[in-house]
Amino acid sequence: MKIENICIKAKSASRELAVISAEVKNKAIRAMADLLKKNAGTIIEKNSFDIAEAKKQNLSPAMIDRLTLNEKRIKLMADGLRVVAGLNDPIGETLREWDRPNGLKIKKVRVPIGVIFIIYESRPNVTVDSAGLCFKSGNCVILRGGKESINSNKALVEVLHKALSENGIPDGCIQFIETPEKSVISELLKMPQYIDLVIPRGGEALIRAVVSESQIPVIKHYKGICHVYVDNAADLAMAEKIVINAKVQRPGVCNAMETLLVHKNIADVFLPKIAKSLVDLKVELRGCERTRKIVPSICAATEEDWFTEYLALILSIKIVDSAEDAIKHINQYGSMHSDSIVTKNEATAKKFTSEVDSACVFVNASTRFSDGGEFGMGAEIGISTDKIHARGPMGLEELTSYKYIVFGNGQIRE
Repeated sequence: MKIENICIKAKSASRELAVISAEVKNKAIRAMADLLKKNAGTIIEKNSFDIAEAKKQNLSPAMIDRLTLNEKRIKLMADGLRVVAGLNDPIGETLREWDRPNGLKIKKVRVPIGVIFIIYESRPNVTVDSAGLCFKSGNCVILRGGKESINSNKALVEVLHKALSENGIPDGCIQFIETPEKSVISELLKMPQYIDLVIPRGGEALIRAVVSESQIPVIKHYKGICHVYVDNAADLAMAEKIVINAKVQRPGVCNAMETLLVHKNIADVFLPKIAKSLVDLKVELRGCERTRKIVPSICAATEEDWFTEYLALILSIKIVDSAEDAIKHINQYGSMHSDSIVTKNEATAKKFTSEVDSACVFVNASTRFSDGGEFGMGAEIGISTDKIHARGPMGLEELTSYKYIVFGNGQIRE
């Protein structure tokens, strides 16, 4: 099908989807979840072709991890859909209503955005998360995954379309661009008459390319340079658990910690122990001069390291003189994604949460919780580091706009 025809089909379907009841949408989403589990074997088989090709192409371990589907990850996708089905439908919600002195009654009501174009790399779970959230919030979605996950994505979309068909819903609500040519993206980015919003998910190069070309509004995050700051008033046993989890649990994702900041007063005690634990877990450490005086075996960090999203088992470490210095470092080098403080001092925690200019700021918790599923959204469409419209993990509410409905009884403006 021609690209413009796909867009026309999505625009037409968006008018129908906008008025479909919550009950019908929820039934279809639960059918998607059931069919994912029922077809898990086929999906994993198709995914294995993508994994084999990725290994042939010598893609990074982080990329292959993002690409991999297994029974557990398919179950998580299905569970996420069920959570989405159980959430309140935001469409039609009255945000505010008021009366004017002239008798006009005004309501501000949530409505779908319309047609959303999502561009993403490697992670096939994005196909399901995005489709489920867009569908529940009344939006049609055009999906364009990376060529490295083409077989996985096609298998997933077939399942989603079957669920729509079983519930009498047009398949134009969820569309997938199969062609691998990058020129297709450029073509779609120049169709504001059909597409209302673009959300790119992937590496910084992809997102910057989309922003530079798009004639359509874009919600984005360029990268996730996340920090954990261990304060002088920290519970060090807690800090060790948080640091290890934030770096090691899944290093190839955007909410993994890339820089560890440690208060000078506890550095002598904390750094040797945490460094040993991290090295034992195969993490390459790069430290500032003061860090290397305490742990001389690690590499020297450069200025570039503070700006780097490794997406790998690499961590930069810096000793700071105070919470103020930690905040200054984060605001200078961070990406406004997710940052955490470990401290028992409530005043310091309050200062950190007030002054760190990031979408998600944690106190005594891992940055790995910066996730729509972990926030109770069922899934997420992405994590925005923008400040306008949507910020942080994006769920149903962030995929809506609003309109004003005004009731009168013959008023005219003088």
